[in-house]
Amino acid sequence: MTEPPFLFLPRERFQALLDTLAGQGFHCMGPQLHDGSIVYAELAEASQLPRGVRDRQAPGEYRIEAGADARCFAWANGAQGLKPYLFAPQEVLWQAERHAGQTQFHETLPQARPIAFIGARACDLAALALQDAHFLQQTYVDPYYARRRENLFIVAVDCSHPAATCFCVSTGDGPAASAGYDIALVELEEGYVARAGSARGQGVLEQLALGPASAAQRDCATRQNQQAVSAQTRRLPSRNLHDVLFAQLEHPRWQEVAERCLSCGNCTSVCPTCFCHQELEQPQLDGTRSDHVREWDSCFTQGHSYIHGIVVRSETKFRYRQWLTHKLGSWHEQYGRSGCVGCGRCLTWCPVGIDLTEEVAAICGDANE
Repeated sequence: MTEPPFLFLPRERFQALLDTLAGQGFHCMGPQLHDGSIVYAELAEASQLPRGVRDRQAPGEYRIEAGADARCFAWANGAQGLKPYLFAPQEVLWQAERHAGQTQFHETLPQARPIAFIGARACDLAALALQDAHFLQQTYVDPYYARRRENLFIVAVDCSHPAATCFCVSTGDGPAASAGYDIALVELEEGYVARAGSARGQGVLEQLALGPASAAQRDCATRQNQQAVSAQTRRLPSRNLHDVLFAQLEHPRWQEVAERCLSCGNCTSVCPTCFCHQELEQPQLDGTRSDHVREWDSCFTQGHSYIHGIVVRSETKFRYRQWLTHKLGSWHEQYGRSGCVGCGRCLTWCPVGIDLTEEVAAICGDANE
């Protein structure tokens, strides 16, 4: 297969990319600065991008700082990723209605609008592949996820400034996007080196009529990626921790981390691969209709392991152990790889700053230096 050409998108022409996508019927969603955080929202103008912004992240800490240049993607990631746009935080799966003594059931598939997601990182693309494996590639396809997935166009941006919490290099998922995108960009000072990853992406780039990236621009993009790799200091000791974790189920560290963990579920909410959920009924007061709802849940909640009068994981140490051994261990049995993509969000957005890489090092006996 022929490698797609590397093209150059000048910074001042980024608006043309947004306009081309909008002209094809896509609603562009992109990063913007709101209330001291980078979040994804409707993006109509390139001027809405977080220009000249950096993020500073540490376990339990997230801060926005001013940068020294005009770059719009010189930050690692925020709390959001692709997950909320595909696996909805809450949605009605079906409705039951009662008329004249009879009950009828109605499917409620979402009216998913076409979305162009601007700025996806390599870790989120790796997470998307895992979500696809769960919702699309099993015996039964999830039609709600599938409806949104088929309407998604992805513009990835290679990560040039990883946060101190990032460890995607050790999981093999970044910082450069390798698959799963329609268009991938590498941001340089003067613009973007662009490459297509799909026929749809190629069509968009052809409409922009871009010139080829110069050898100097391509070399700069390569050096920038190498610097992003070298900048990461956190890591996991192995990409397959199944055996060592399950051999340490009685390790005292589980209790030590439980004494700090709040069981709040923040880590599972921001994790781009977690898909635990609950389903419940929301009946109308007059008894004429009931909505069957699916909403995000967390293995850190007491109700998640409730079965017929008992809670299987009644203590925080058992919940944390379940999360970590599943994410890094038994995912290999289900999907052939770890469920962690090294995005570091669970570190940053943990209120008490629990560091997954530190806990794994303690339990597995690795120095993690």
